[in-house]
Amino acid sequence: MPVSPWQRRIQRAQELADQHRFAAEILGFYVYVARFQEELHQRLTTVLQSPAASADRELTASELSELSTRFEAFLSMSEAHGPKPLAGLSHELRAQGRDAWSDLLQGSWKAHSPADAPGLLAQAFLQPYAELLRSRAQLRPSQTTYALCPFCHRKPARGVLRQMGDGGARSMICSFCLAEWEFGRIVCPGCGEENDKNLAVFTASDFDYIRVECCDSCKTYIKTVDLTKNGRADPLVDELASAPLDLWAREHGYAKLRANLMGM
Repeated sequence: MPVSPWQRRIQRAQELADQHRFAAEILGFYVYVARFQEELHQRLTTVLQSPAASADRELTASELSELSTRFEAFLSMSEAHGPKPLAGLSHELRAQGRDAWSDLLQGSWKAHSPADAPGLLAQAFLQPYAELLRSRAQLRPSQTTYALCPFCHRKPARGVLRQMGDGGARSMICSFCLAEWEFGRIVCPGCGEENDKNLAVFTASDFDYIRVECCDSCKTYIKTVDLTKNGRADPLVDELASAPLDLWAREHGYAKLRANLMGM
């Protein structure tokens, strides 16, 4: 039986949690999130047959009704298993009721860059549906100066280097629908800077296959997982596990191009 993408991510998260105890809490919570997302994806595949596979629109009444129905279970999971700040936030949101959930989900679906923790939490819940719609669409890759997803037009959350010829080809991975698209190797995804003197790359011994790619023009950074050095890595999970690299970048004055659920 084929292993689903979520099962592969869960296996990798459990493996990394054993290797890096400092990341055990984050990765342990991610396992619960991934299990929930897989179950939600399977359910939505059956009950929501969207004729227009697009994420760049408002949710319909039927979509919002189905998603709101499942959101309470997601909040309960986050309250029970999430780190303390997320558990407290989930408890507060769960007490607000269905109308407030609908408003939050609709707003988070339309927002390209959630500005607060509730928005990030809602987007983590909505992510499987965005991924489902993207899988039903015909992507049209476009060459742009800035790194924006060709499907939902969000910023990337991470990069990846894959083997191509004698080197590695760089791609971006969307923070929402997880679309992957090619992007220039020496280009800042935040501002389009191409001068390599302003584009520094750092690594650490514990994660020598993860590049912290910093731009001194816009003071942003993105982490890129180099699969040419570690073929077992999963871009999403390994990037999440490498929290010390985020701390280093923030201490040196860089802001992450796109924060994730853990605020990194």
